[in-house]
Amino acid sequence: MTKELPFNKEKLDKILEQYPTPFHIYEEKAIIENAKRFLKAFEWNKDFKEFFAVKATPNPFILKILKEVGFGADCSSLTELLLAEKTDITGEEIMFTSNNTPAEEYEKARELNAIINLDDISHIPFLAEHGGIPNLISFRYNPGSRREGNFIMGNPSEVKYGFTKKQIFIGLKELDSKGVQRFGLHTFIASNQLDLQYFVDTAEMMFKLAVEVKERLNIRLEFVNIGGGIGIPYHPEEEAVDLELMGRGIKLKYEEIIKGNNLHPLAVYMECGRMITGPYGYLVSKAIHKKDIYKKHIGLDASMNDLMRPGIYDAYHHITVMGKEEEAKTETYDVTGSLCESIDRFAVDRKLPKIDVGDTFVIHDTGAHGHAMGFNYNGKLRGGELLLREDGQVIEIRRAETVEDYFRTLDFEKLKKFKQ
Repeated sequence: MTKELPFNKEKLDKILEQYPTPFHIYEEKAIIENAKRFLKAFEWNKDFKEFFAVKATPNPFILKILKEVGFGADCSSLTELLLAEKTDITGEEIMFTSNNTPAEEYEKARELNAIINLDDISHIPFLAEHGGIPNLISFRYNPGSRREGNFIMGNPSEVKYGFTKKQIFIGLKELDSKGVQRFGLHTFIASNQLDLQYFVDTAEMMFKLAVEVKERLNIRLEFVNIGGGIGIPYHPEEEAVDLELMGRGIKLKYEEIIKGNNLHPLAVYMECGRMITGPYGYLVSKAIHKKDIYKKHIGLDASMNDLMRPGIYDAYHHITVMGKEEEAKTETYDVTGSLCESIDRFAVDRKLPKIDVGDTFVIHDTGAHGHAMGFNYNGKLRGGELLLREDGQVIEIRRAETVEDYFRTLDFEKLKKFKQ
């Protein structure tokens, strides 16, 4: 089976004349259409908000595109807060969800008037000291053994995130007594989940918790954030989550639980990243070596520093060899980078057409957690990011790193004077 591309070999060859490999390229039109479809699936909830997970694709051009569609930003660090600010995303358009949070990050979040989503009950006095308690605050709920996680996130009872249920009620009661008037609750349990029922069940869990909060504490929540984690079909035979069906399923639970307990209106929030941009990004790389020992290897000019997921998660990413889409897949290769690590590979025992040095490889579904997870081990420099505009033009939205970038934090003048 194959996956579609937003360009053919002729179009890509023209791009390669201006931009050397490796690079990630994102399709603007598809991202916008997907984002609008996502919002439409929840139009029944008039205050629905999607806070795009900045960590997925932390590029201001992508954030600006999504801001214009109506998205906010889900931030988890000082740098992500600054990135949102530079894209004119501020105030309650930011959901700040961090963990083990330094004081300066809370202070910046308070300066921006972001919605602060606390990860731990001990952070209540810490935030009071560093930034102050706002009049709108949220807690991250960890349901423990009540729910199962998955491989990427781990089981809730074993991970570091969130409040226990008991702590949720203690924290809400404490802040209510201090005069806080606006509250929300949040959860995030699994990542890259393709079962839409998982999100319906998560919404049901949070809606029931909202009812319990009202009954036990007489606190009416302003929103519940059911998190992100919607997966994408990395394998060609997989099917994407039916957003409309998921939205209808959550709506039914809302009507039954929220409206049924006189808690309407209640805003529903989400913080998806992967499913918004993931399918619409591609890592483009050239085959620079062929090696035939115990196995056949194809070496690319990209390495694991450009795409970590196959190495650290053994994750599948589909590969198209440009110009050879219709050729029979007669060969079996490992597709690798050049790091001094055996896990530096994009595919293992992958059936591909016969490869020649110079062939252009397109690795699919890198629009989220691709460039964002890059690193500089072995002194490898990360490639740039390009945007394929709606009108067909291509612009550079992040240049490739240079040796000067890598050395910028080193002081070679001091080295000349250094003595052991």
